[in-house]
Amino acid sequence: MPAPELPPPQSSLPEAASRFGAHVLAEAASRARDIGAAAGGLPRPPVLSGVAAPAPAAPPSVIPAPSAGATAPAASVSVPSASVPAPGAGTGRVLGGPTGLGTASLRMLRRDAPPAPPAATAEAGAQGGAQGKVIPGLYYHPIPEPDPVRVEEVSRRIKAWALDEVSLYPDDWEEEFDGFSVGRYMVGCHPDAPTIDHLMLATRLMVAENAVDDCYCEDHGGSPDGLGERLLLAHTALDSLHTTAEYQPQWAESLHADAPRRAYRSAMEYFARAAGPSQADRLRHDMARLHMGYLAEAAWAQMDHVPEVWEYLAMRQFNNFRPCPTITDTVGGYELPADLHAQPAMQQVIALAGNATTIVNDLYSYTKELNAPGRHLNLPVVISEREGVSDRDAYLKSVEIHNELMHDFETAAASLAAESPVPSVQRFLRGVAAWVDGNHHWHQSNTYRYSLPDFW
Repeated sequence: MPAPELPPPQSSLPEAASRFGAHVLAEAASRARDIGAAAGGLPRPPVLSGVAAPAPAAPPSVIPAPSAGATAPAASVSVPSASVPAPGAGTGRVLGGPTGLGTASLRMLRRDAPPAPPAATAEAGAQGGAQGKVIPGLYYHPIPEPDPVRVEEVSRRIKAWALDEVSLYPDDWEEEFDGFSVGRYMVGCHPDAPTIDHLMLATRLMVAENAVDDCYCEDHGGSPDGLGERLLLAHTALDSLHTTAEYQPQWAESLHADAPRRAYRSAMEYFARAAGPSQADRLRHDMARLHMGYLAEAAWAQMDHVPEVWEYLAMRQFNNFRPCPTITDTVGGYELPADLHAQPAMQQVIALAGNATTIVNDLYSYTKELNAPGRHLNLPVVISEREGVSDRDAYLKSVEIHNELMHDFETAAASLAAESPVPSVQRFLRGVAAWVDGNHHWHQSNTYRYSLPDFW
């Protein structure tokens, strides 16, 4: 499926930097490489060495986003397509991307202004549909409410995957799973995903990563004791073990030993069948970064140590959301070539995006973590203890740190966009910006999980 046509640029870059914008964005749709077309369709999922292939399931339906004016689907189609505005339609404000100097060209789609927020109810909060409060003073970009048709279908599929394919959680965790509203999360973060199948690539990985975090590190039986061994064995579900014939079957059997490993194995198999080799290896690398961050935090817990603020921020560059925006091209149905992804300027953009979005999590989950057993390190807690300031002042300083990271991200992204008139680079940068904005929207509006401290 070709990439969606892009709207005319509205760049606020200096004239010399914006000259290339119009033709670059006009060519992006025709030159972006669709993964399915490049690979000749979606092949069967690869089988990890020594692992029995899962029984083939019915092929998932591909639900594309129709052009504007498409007729309603026939009654026999159980799930309608998502409705996406026609490229260039309307004159409303472009949302879903940074808005500072030189950042207008980073935005992916024109979107109409978001509807008025519905009244917050307990039921809506449990589904992630209530509009929570935005942290005062936080720098962010609003997005429209994620498409409800796509949200419903992704939510249905991910729950079926969690229950039927990987047996991810027991019955008494169902409310928490529903309250996480991962379908709404991923639809909001990937507005350019061409189909539901593409959205599911990100959704399975997000759920698997949270299962590892919860069951190995956090609330549901997690502990710093022995964490390194658990993470190492789980990582082999992403990065296959190549060992002798005698021991290969024992490793293969271990991939089904617990819910996190089952989830990792399955999510990675789905991802690898859609992604190019460099995209899959990129994800494995970023997951190793994530696991290293988990281990640093676990070491501090074992030592009952509160790190310096700069040390905490260093840990957060690894224990963060980086694996999510780094797959934005796979979810979008194209590929950013490996040499362009690896260039230092792109790595800086991705790192800053991961850092900013993770501090958003620290801020919105602050009261949730304070009410949980034990001491949870987050940026306000570390600032308060290390710099000897009140909880309120530490929280407000954390907001300032987030804002600085966001501005640095936007500046770095705009600079790279100006220096790299390559369609896949331009689209990838817009995808990362959309992920940043969607991540904030989910945190701000998920009233089932989050509430703000009374600091204002």
